[in-house]
Amino acid sequence: MQKQLEALALEYGRNKTPKVSAKGEGELARRIIDEAKKHGIYVAEDPQLLSLLSKLDVGDEIPQDMYTAVAVILSWVYWLKGMKPGDEKTFNG
Repeated sequence: MQKQLEALALEYGRNKTPKVSAKGEGELARRIIDEAKKHGIYVAEDPQLLSLLSKLDVGDEIPQDMYTAVAVILSWVYWLKGMKPGDEKTFNG
């Protein structure tokens, strides 16, 4: 049996720490992923990180013990978008 699709979105830039901005399973997960791709937002496929972050609710800030894992994803996003630290405060997409 195939595992149901899950997705979780992180928001960062205007926040002091990243926070969960959306999460869902099945069709809602597909819509979250499609919307991200439509806006050129990087979509990471990391089952271990998803497992950790899925324990959080929408609006929750990332706890300190998850900073390193989230920082790895954010560093890839910076690199892919040609950004450097500090750019996130003015980045719109």
